[in-house]
Amino acid sequence: MSGAVGILVFVVAIIVVILIHEAAHFGVAKAFGFKVEEFFVGFGPRIWSTRRGETEYGVKAIPAGGYVRIAGMDPFREVDPGDQPRAYYAKPRWQRALVIFAGPLTHLVMAPAFFALWFGLVGIPTAWSPVIVEVEKTLNGHVSPAYEAGLRPGDEVVAIPGAERPSDAQLLRYTRDHVGEGVELTVRRGAETLTATVTPEWSIVDGEEIPRIGVAISSGRVLARRHEGPVESVVDGFRQTGRAATAFVGGLGQVFGPKGLGRIFELLFGGAQREPGDPASIVGGAQIAGDLARNGQPADLLWMIGALNVWIGLLTLLPLPPFDGGHIAVVALEGITRRRIDPRRLIPVAAFVLTFFIFVSLSLIVLDIVKPLPSLFP
Repeated sequence: MSGAVGILVFVVAIIVVILIHEAAHFGVAKAFGFKVEEFFVGFGPRIWSTRRGETEYGVKAIPAGGYVRIAGMDPFREVDPGDQPRAYYAKPRWQRALVIFAGPLTHLVMAPAFFALWFGLVGIPTAWSPVIVEVEKTLNGHVSPAYEAGLRPGDEVVAIPGAERPSDAQLLRYTRDHVGEGVELTVRRGAETLTATVTPEWSIVDGEEIPRIGVAISSGRVLARRHEGPVESVVDGFRQTGRAATAFVGGLGQVFGPKGLGRIFELLFGGAQREPGDPASIVGGAQIAGDLARNGQPADLLWMIGALNVWIGLLTLLPLPPFDGGHIAVVALEGITRRRIDPRRLIPVAAFVLTFFIFVSLSLIVLDIVKPLPSLFP
């Protein structure tokens, strides 16, 4: 599968996830009799829309989210007198909370489902092809066997005597069993397939004697996987959702805290280079999706989409306006104080949060374009 197809699948998956999120808001609001005025995917200029009954449905130019507009939620839009009983603020607090929570809840349902599918249908990788990431010029005081044989960073070992598509573990065992002997390695270099003869030799590394040819290797393509049964897949799907949620909480500061913002500033205006652990935007996610498809692992997009759902679900639950969690926090505060909060008082906070979030998002998009993340595959 080409990288472009992987990117397309990723983008379509995001749009579908957004649709499901907004459809949950819409469905629960309709069920409780709220007046839903608009249901749009995207922001910015309107591309297409149609009206069905009292609701306008459509698509806007920037596919970076979506929204459902319920009468009474926008403090600057008047509600017709006849629609007052169906306005957002006129409904019971528990109904308002459920309407808002329905959106984030979809992600916390989809995430374990996608993870479970990955565990059961795709499987956990257990063996990888060896890819050369570094070739040393010398080894034990002389020209290294790998350098002398013409091996280069990026070469993927695709065959050794007696084994086609060897794993990295098989390659290490083979060199150990043939120290002092000339052995043939078949490597793939771009579109070419080449053969190199090397002689492994003992070398001291960190006080331990190991067989070497003068290269550093990394994991490349997945060669073997272990598939889980239905029950185990579901259980591990929920466990992985919990692990991803923990990682999200720990990573908030990495992106939005002083350290994270400092790293973004350094990458944008300094000489720092991107690292695999750096935060990324939707553009970086598309790049990773393309890498997976291009290297024969498109099914691992299931894992990416599961992780994406955790991220979106928890991000929208942050108790800050204009996120869903901010609306839920307002409902909770009204329940505690027994007083209605004027939504106009929250506009400055919502504007600050939204401006900050857009600034960080645009900065990451620029980084993903001018300094892309390192490829997953050497």
